[in-house]
Amino acid sequence: MTLPDTAPDAPPAVARRLPRLSEVRELVRFRAFTLNPVDRRLARALTIEDLRRIGRRTTPRAVFDYVDGAADAEVTVRRNAAAFENTVFLPEALHPVRDPDLSTTLLGRRISLPLVFAPTGYTRMMHHEGEAAVARVAARNGIPYALSTVGTATAEDVRDAAPAGDNWFQLYVTNNERLNRELVDRARDAGFSTLVLTIDTAVAGRRLKDVRNGLTIPPELTLRTFLGMARFPYWWFNKLTTPPVGFASIRDFPGSSADVARLLFDPGLSHEDLVWLRQAWPGKLLVKGVLWPADAKRAMDLGADGVVVSNHGGRQLDRTPATLDMLPAVREAVGERATVLLDGGVRYGQDIAAAVALGADAVMAGRAYLYGLMAGGERGVTRALEILRTEYQRTLQLLGLDATGKLSGRHVCSRSDE
Repeated sequence: MTLPDTAPDAPPAVARRLPRLSEVRELVRFRAFTLNPVDRRLARALTIEDLRRIGRRTTPRAVFDYVDGAADAEVTVRRNAAAFENTVFLPEALHPVRDPDLSTTLLGRRISLPLVFAPTGYTRMMHHEGEAAVARVAARNGIPYALSTVGTATAEDVRDAAPAGDNWFQLYVTNNERLNRELVDRARDAGFSTLVLTIDTAVAGRRLKDVRNGLTIPPELTLRTFLGMARFPYWWFNKLTTPPVGFASIRDFPGSSADVARLLFDPGLSHEDLVWLRQAWPGKLLVKGVLWPADAKRAMDLGADGVVVSNHGGRQLDRTPATLDMLPAVREAVGERATVLLDGGVRYGQDIAAAVALGADAVMAGRAYLYGLMAGGERGVTRALEILRTEYQRTLQLLGLDATGKLSGRHVCSRSDE
């Protein structure tokens, strides 16, 4: 049979017609314009990395570098992030996941999700609302907040800002016994529930970006840094019209800022200091800066209620292991009944899930909320928490889990284990 050279025209597969206006409106919906510029830019932030980019645009470069930078070649900070990126999730199927329970119990208290706002220094340098704003967001959302010894607010300031919050105090044991007792007593009298002893600061880490920018103690700003700050008049206005930025908890201690710096980094810190602190502090006690499983076990034997697996966010000793890589060994060393937290590299809700699955009771995050603070003050911190909570909830649901308590090691592996 011979086919004709041309086939007859086929009718169109779909008949054409003019669209109705209602159908166009259904397909094309423009976002409502937000008048407030802070709310507008925060609404566009879908990840912590988005907040980081906004913070870089709204804050002087030297201040942003103080938050974003790390020690020496910044190897450790990259390892922290890479360890989370190398985590592989193993989801379960056909489990109802409607309305998952994100909460967990931490040090005897129920918190809304396994997250703690970590202590950060010089917080009001990033944004004038500072620690008070962070504490309020934490209290409203049912998670703990830890105030740093080198914070720009006192324990009393945080208590007044968030009287119903679960407030913690991070302690650097100084080489002045009277000051140490005063810091502990003030945290206790302000109603703080938990003391966090940081042990990885025998000497100060070398953060090259801060040195080059002149953000040292005492400050020695370069002309480039000063001119860079001058490009942010709103930031300057807020700094000049609010109380001076300084180490609020040790503001009244005599001496220059260099003298204060020498106090805070004590090469003589030892296990005896932990013994003294356990006797002096009636509340919960965590030891932060642990990487060796044996160190974690010793801290528990000396009376700590738990440990924080931490390399100071890569800001102290460079080239240490990623905290996520050390977490399972630390958990094994201290047992299931001890409290174990992790910090370093937490930028996504998936990171929270990975850490909990590998043995952490909760994670601590600092840079994540500081990016939000730089991007929009208290509203930016709220947005950072919203992002982390939403990502964490979605991760649980896609893993086939309806509660934080159901996360376990069977839900994760590393790429090398695939």
